[in-house]
Amino acid sequence: MIIEKMKKILRDLVNFSTNKKTLGILLFSLLLVINMPAEAKNTNEKNTKNKIIYPHSHKGDVVENYHGTLVSDPYRWLENPDSVETKKWGDEQNKITHEYIDSSSMRDKFKNRLTELWNYPKYSAPMKEGNRYFYYKNDGLQNQAVLYMQETLDSESKEIIDPNKLSQDGTAAIGTLYFNKKGTLLAYGVSKSGSDRQEVKIRNIDTNKDYPEIIKWCKFSGIAWKNDSSGFYYNRFPQTGTVPAEDLNNYSTIYWHKLGTDQSEDKLIYEDKINKELGFFPFITEDGKYLILHVYKGTASENTLMYREVESNDNFKKLIDKPDASYEFVDNENETVFLKSTLNSPRGKIVSFNINNPDQKTWKDIIPEQKEVMSSVNVINNQFVVSYMKDAYHILKTYDLKGKLIKEIELPTIGSIESIVGKKSESEMFVKFTSFTYPSTTFKYDMKTGSLTEFKKSEIKFDPSNYETKQVFYKSKDGTEVPMFISYKKGLKLNSDNPVMLYGYGGFNVNLNPSFSISRIVWMENGGVFAMPNLRGGGEYGEDWHKAGMLEKKQNVFDDFISAGEWLIENKYTSSKKLAIHGGSNGGLLVAATMVQRPDLFGAVICSVPVIDMLRYHKFTVGRYWVPEYGDAEANPEHFNFMYKYSPLHNVKEGVKYPSLLITTADTDDRVVPAHAKKFAATLQEKSIKDPNPILIRIETKAGHGAGKPTTKVIEEQSDIYAFIFKAFGI
Repeated sequence: MIIEKMKKILRDLVNFSTNKKTLGILLFSLLLVINMPAEAKNTNEKNTKNKIIYPHSHKGDVVENYHGTLVSDPYRWLENPDSVETKKWGDEQNKITHEYIDSSSMRDKFKNRLTELWNYPKYSAPMKEGNRYFYYKNDGLQNQAVLYMQETLDSESKEIIDPNKLSQDGTAAIGTLYFNKKGTLLAYGVSKSGSDRQEVKIRNIDTNKDYPEIIKWCKFSGIAWKNDSSGFYYNRFPQTGTVPAEDLNNYSTIYWHKLGTDQSEDKLIYEDKINKELGFFPFITEDGKYLILHVYKGTASENTLMYREVESNDNFKKLIDKPDASYEFVDNENETVFLKSTLNSPRGKIVSFNINNPDQKTWKDIIPEQKEVMSSVNVINNQFVVSYMKDAYHILKTYDLKGKLIKEIELPTIGSIESIVGKKSESEMFVKFTSFTYPSTTFKYDMKTGSLTEFKKSEIKFDPSNYETKQVFYKSKDGTEVPMFISYKKGLKLNSDNPVMLYGYGGFNVNLNPSFSISRIVWMENGGVFAMPNLRGGGEYGEDWHKAGMLEKKQNVFDDFISAGEWLIENKYTSSKKLAIHGGSNGGLLVAATMVQRPDLFGAVICSVPVIDMLRYHKFTVGRYWVPEYGDAEANPEHFNFMYKYSPLHNVKEGVKYPSLLITTADTDDRVVPAHAKKFAATLQEKSIKDPNPILIRIETKAGHGAGKPTTKVIEEQSDIYAFIFKAFGI
């Protein structure tokens, strides 16, 4: 009917037009389209649908000299988030992105299923403080989990803090959380819109009311309560306006706060004005005797330790004076100190020595380095509880304080330990466990009887027996063997036609262990395969594995990821047309770099909150923290040479067909600023302007790097991601 009306309109135009020849040609062309074969019409409609007119991104003339190499930065103006033109650009980009994704018939299906699956109670492992138990619970679709308290494990629960009441849209979240030893006082940090910065408040658990004082200028802060509950030590950054803007994340200091007083009365305990990039994290030993400072520089694995007695005003002493390895304070027995260290042991060990004689010549190996990587150490029931990584999954062992193995605790399946909670003087331990098809579950373990019982059972409407997971090993470009987990629905056919999501990170000594994800279940329900390689740069095989993927060896990480994709194709899991890659933060750098290096290998790319501009990343917020991992292209010519070679922003090429790309970021991300994502999108859109594959950017509002993101926003974003991929794949 519509086509016939169009024919009539054009015939009428021809009859009444003075230029009948022109309109006759137009009519003839339209009739060709109307009468063309269905297959040809579909192709034409697909091309028309994929043709996107991107917002105009004007190019500036900024050029900088890096050690003799001139580098242009035409979209420098997008680094200013508050300018009218940047905001307009972002609004226009969001409009195009949502129009494109909302046109997918799968979008609502994904959202409805994600909402349905997400709606089940989720619990944290209980923390015992004094004689009370504290835990988080999310009823299902609450934007933020609520903190509860129980006097016993069987008693009625009492609500302590509901962060959902702190904002109407659920964008206020609880970050820092520290109880006093009696479990009667709580210092908690409130983060707004996903910011790393928090304001710390103090709550009386018995009255459920806050003290009047608020502790400001806190970021990555620790709270060390004195055993007498008179107050606490904490680390903070400078007050805005007291230092240049570029130093607001420098000059970490330690203060003492006396309970019930204003922050202006807090006493400065320690600072280092000479080494402004050093960070200090305070904690007090279990016996309440020593105040320990963990001293670090950015994200470097190496650190030092300082200490003094709590009831002393003496200067801090060096416990570890050289940042030549990782040193983690585990516990002390009077003056005997136990440390977890990677010194000459990249997979980790436990050593002991006298606090008054910390010379390394006096150190004694309590639990020597083993084949597996030492992941975490707790002291519970006067025993070391040690989790190890074996090919990226966890095993759990207990030892006495002399290092003698007591037993290995059997876990439900191959998976990951999310948390271990317990007290040195008590035999009760809680272990939160998960795997790809095993929802996070808390178990109670009795250290005396050796019994492991389920404490909080998952009530999710999901049958894990329909899915399977396996681990494979493949060779990277240089021959290094890399492990990879693959999860999928049973009955998968290796016909090279399955949609595959390849997820990676590869950096900062971060481990990717098996874990449960509601969104991945939805992916697999719809025929998708989830693959996760353990790339170099992570810590799955110790510090050597980490160092093999940092600084000048960063290309190893990209090679590992590319080789994973090639392996999946060679083994008929998928084809390049249906291979999607996803990564966030450093993982966003990973997928961006591999996309520009091998655009032919992937069908879709999801690049989340990415680090993109490797020449300028250190100039924004906490970017300088990452210099030990990435390097500094501005200050070091050798660093510039290897960073410039892989920096995604500087390796986008004209005339290359890039895969469908969705970049996600957030307007208030103060860890990886959205300028990275915006400049990358503008560059790709400019150079891929005639390409049929979409280059889109999704800019979330009132959200940060990811922590504390409301459930509603998480579901919306994940629905958009899956709809985008399925549309890119033509599914």
